[in-house]
Amino acid sequence: QVRLVESGGGLVQAGGSLRLSCEASGSIYSINDMGWYRQAPGKQRELVALITRGGSINYGDSVKDRFTISRANAENTAYLQMNSLKPEDTAVYYCNAMVRQRLWDTGDVYWGQGTQVTVSS
Repeated sequence: QVRLVESGGGLVQAGGSLRLSCEASGSIYSINDMGWYRQAPGKQRELVALITRGGSINYGDSVKDRFTISRANAENTAYLQMNSLKPEDTAVYYCNAMVRQRLWDTGDVYWGQGTQVTVSS
């Protein structure tokens, strides 16, 4: 009933930039936190950035000062602007959202299908 769709991944050279988008659709009353996570081959999924509905933000240590998360609440969309990309940023990037489908819901976590980001050296 709720779907998250990521877009914007691809292949980029080191030092380049990409902008990821995540659009939530379906039966949505409101969205609390939205976040981006990534998983590289052989590694655990890790937090990249998280933004609350009110705009408070947390970043993973490895992306601070290079990545910027933002959201458009009216469009149920989150963005991740990635600058100064490094080969170690190569991973599948997943969107995550805490979605309330009704006024009285506490919220459920939904994940997107992921988008590949590859940074060549």
